[in-house]
Amino acid sequence: MEYLSRSEAETEKIGERLARFLKAGAVVALNGDLGAGKTAFIRGLARGLGVKDRVTSPTFTIVNEYEGNLPLFHFDLYRLNGGDELFDIGWDDYLERGGVCAVEWSERAPEVLENGAVHVTIRRGCGPEQRHILIEGVEELADFGA
Repeated sequence: MEYLSRSEAETEKIGERLARFLKAGAVVALNGDLGAGKTAFIRGLARGLGVKDRVTSPTFTIVNEYEGNLPLFHFDLYRLNGGDELFDIGWDDYLERGGVCAVEWSERAPEVLENGAVHVTIRRGCGPEQRHILIEGVEELADFGA
């Protein structure tokens, strides 16, 4: 399903709605250009998972952890060179902890994230805040709404 966001707040709202369909162990693989809105989407996802903390990009730490109704593990793979490095930081351990793994720059480790993940692609639209958000891999998307 594809959605049109006209603001950062709308991008967050789409992420928040997606959170309703995620279960423990879910992986959300995000891709899009720098500044496309990946972190904004994850802020909304976090809110939908009951996270109360401020959500920021883990560009330098690689992963931020947040407590909510389900734990959220927010990864940024921008500085990694593939799936091997993701496993080196304990990817398997995060998957086993029963939370949701949201992964920015997921295209840097496609061999790890292609099967079973919810894929979110965010692209800029015509206006400065407009975004096209494509979500794939959630069976219940027909109920997701616009």
